[in-house]
Amino acid sequence: MSDPTMVPGALVRHPAQPDWGLGQIQSAIGHRVTVNFEHAGKVLINAAVVSLEVVDPDDGDLH
Repeated sequence: MSDPTMVPGALVRHPAQPDWGLGQIQSAIGHRVTVNFEHAGKVLINAAVVSLEVVDPDDGDLH
């Protein structure tokens, strides 16, 4: 994958699933990104289809 922000440990949100809460990337291999969300658990995301929103941990918007 060419997006350098999609790395393990990065905090993200799914734009179409705001009720899933904050997620943390567990792994990113090609377009396959595994994310552990607060309210949905581990979800495999196809990053070619879904553009996850990276959350800056310093912006105070963690919950």
